[in-house]
Amino acid sequence: MKVLVTGGAGFIGSHTLEALRDRGDTTALLDDFNDFYDPAIKRRNAAETGAEIFAADLRDRAAVRSVLQSFRPEAIIHLAARAGVRASIEHPRLYVDVNVNGTLNLLDEAAAAGVRRLVFASSSSVYGNNPKVPFAETDPLESIISPYAVTKLAGENLCRIYAGLHGLSVTALRFFTVYGPRQRPDLAISKFAHHIEAGLPIDVYGDGTSSRDYTYVGDIAAGVLAALDRLQPGFRVYNLGGDRPVTLANLVGTVERVVSKTALIKHLPAQPGDVERTWADVRRAREDLGYAPSVSLEEGIRRYCDWARSLAEHPVSA
Repeated sequence: MKVLVTGGAGFIGSHTLEALRDRGDTTALLDDFNDFYDPAIKRRNAAETGAEIFAADLRDRAAVRSVLQSFRPEAIIHLAARAGVRASIEHPRLYVDVNVNGTLNLLDEAAAAGVRRLVFASSSSVYGNNPKVPFAETDPLESIISPYAVTKLAGENLCRIYAGLHGLSVTALRFFTVYGPRQRPDLAISKFAHHIEAGLPIDVYGDGTSSRDYTYVGDIAAGVLAALDRLQPGFRVYNLGGDRPVTLANLVGTVERVVSKTALIKHLPAQPGDVERTWADVRRAREDLGYAPSVSLEEGIRRYCDWARSLAEHPVSA
C-alpha cells in the first residue's frame, strides 16, 4: 500500500513509518520541520525512515495538493499537529491555524485527489478533567481545559463530517501520553531521565498525585497500523492507551530505578491546562483492532534511556 504520513519526521510519525516499511508498504512523509524542537532531530528521524520526504506546511493548501499529486497515496496517516497543552495556552491562534485549518486543507485535498482512507491522530486531552475513569469513547466531552484539546476535537469532527460528505473511511485515534525513543525533549520522561542521570533537579508540578496512562510508542505504532488495516466506510474513534495509569510520584520513582540515581525534586504549583488524570478504556480497540499494549513503563523508560545515551554518543548535527 502507498501510505503518506503527515508529521512523519516527528516522534510517533517516524516510528509509524518504520513499522510500515518493515512490512513492505511504500511510504512518504510530509513535514514542515518547524523549530518547536531542534529540526535537525526531525531530519535525522526522516532520513532513517526510508520514506520519500516532502517538506511542506499543511497551512499551504497548494503545497498539500502538490504532495498528493506527486505521491498519489492510497491512504493517509495524519499525525502532523502542533502538540503540547501548555504551549497551546500561550499560542492558541497558531494551534487553531495548524491543527484545524491544516487538517481541513488535508481533508479537502484528499477528497479531491480520490484518497478515501485516512487515520487521524487525536488525543486523550479531548476528555479534559473527565470525572469518570477509565475514559471511554462514548463519554461526554464536556470537560476540555486547553486550546490544544479544542483543536483535536475539532479535527475529529471535521473527519466525521468529511467521512459522511465524501464517502471517506476515517478512524480517529485518541493517544494517551506516548513516550519512548525519539520523544520530544520537552516531555516529562525526557526531562526526568536526563536531569536525574546528570544529578540536576527536576520540576514536579503539583503534589505528585496526578496520573497519566503512559503508552509506549511501539504499542501506539502497532495500533495505528491496525486501524489503517481495518478502516471501514464512515467514521470511527478509538482510545490507544497503556491501560496502566501511573502517578507522577511513581513515574519519578520508576525513572530513578532505571538510571540508579535519586532525584533532586523542585516542587512547583500545578500548571494551567494540565488534567488531573488520564486512563484509557481500550476495550473497543482491543475488540475491533486487536490492540494489545505490551511494553511496561519501566521497560519503555529503559529503552528510552538506552536510545538517549546512544544519541549522546552520536549527536545530531544541524
